[in-house]
Amino acid sequence: MTQAPTAQRRPPARQAGARRRVAILLVGVAAVAVALALSLAFGSRPVSPGEVAEAVGAWLRGERVEDIGALAVQSRIPRTVLAALAGAALALSGALMQALTRNPLADPGILGVNTGAALFVVCGIAFLGVTSPFGFLGLALAGASLAAVFVYAVGSVGPGGATPIKLALAGAATTAALSSLVAAILLPRVSAMNEFRYWQVGSVGRADWDTMAVIVPVLAVAALVAVVSASSLNALALGDEVAVGLGIHVGRTRVLAACAGVALCAAVTAVAGPIAFVGLMVPHAVRLLSGPDQRWLLPLSAIGGAVLVLLADTIGRVIGHPGEVEAGVITAFLGAPVLVLIARTTRMRAL
Repeated sequence: MTQAPTAQRRPPARQAGARRRVAILLVGVAAVAVALALSLAFGSRPVSPGEVAEAVGAWLRGERVEDIGALAVQSRIPRTVLAALAGAALALSGALMQALTRNPLADPGILGVNTGAALFVVCGIAFLGVTSPFGFLGLALAGASLAAVFVYAVGSVGPGGATPIKLALAGAATTAALSSLVAAILLPRVSAMNEFRYWQVGSVGRADWDTMAVIVPVLAVAALVAVVSASSLNALALGDEVAVGLGIHVGRTRVLAACAGVALCAAVTAVAGPIAFVGLMVPHAVRLLSGPDQRWLLPLSAIGGAVLVLLADTIGRVIGHPGEVEAGVITAFLGAPVLVLIARTTRMRAL
């Protein structure tokens, strides 16, 4: 019997890569479902899977419940939704920033965008008496935008322009300075310190539907812009000259993607504070699994970010019982080793 040609016996590399990415996507969706269930089941009172399913079903039907377990589950639904939204948005923002700067260390937290948004919100609360979700969102967008522009301007000074290491150093210095200002504003206000401490570390414990209704449209529009920009970002990775030759409007693509990344980060910070390292860890891990294609990297990063923040929030509630350890503390604890690993294994251009 004549043996089939190799091309017929083995799928092409591109087809095999697509199958692998689809498998990763399915695993990611399953992981989100598991993380959602764990977030609803664990807290100050653990609840069985059956009680979780019953309570969620009653909530979807609009039925009133009286069982303590069902009440506990329904009280966790808003923070669970916010944790998933926050994780997806921050990971997507980090993936966009890494694509734009071609810097594996780019992250809303490291580049100072998170802290800029948090500083403006804290100033609005402390000095202007801002209390509305729309006010928080507007202040966060302004602070995040100014911080991003400032870091890029500082990182662009000198020969070579905005190199990865210069942007990382400028972002780290800006983050440290802005964090000290946040602390300086909050520390003298002892009565408000407990209420606003999540503006320093990030937490989803104050989730409510009214606030989420304000940020969801911003997140949806920014995420849509990010997904639409995926192919153009792939072309930018080849260099500006090649991208122009392929018909890509380089300036417009950079502006749209940058605005989407800042908006995603600012909207989350407006309601949850500066949850750090999500935008660094998740895109880096996804890139190792699925490759650099932004058409897959962006949605997979959103899925991974949702899983990470959901698990971080759940772990914080379990180990901090009867109180809680904020999600931002858990993600920072996990992110520090990842940052060291990336710094040790990534070649960067010199200053």
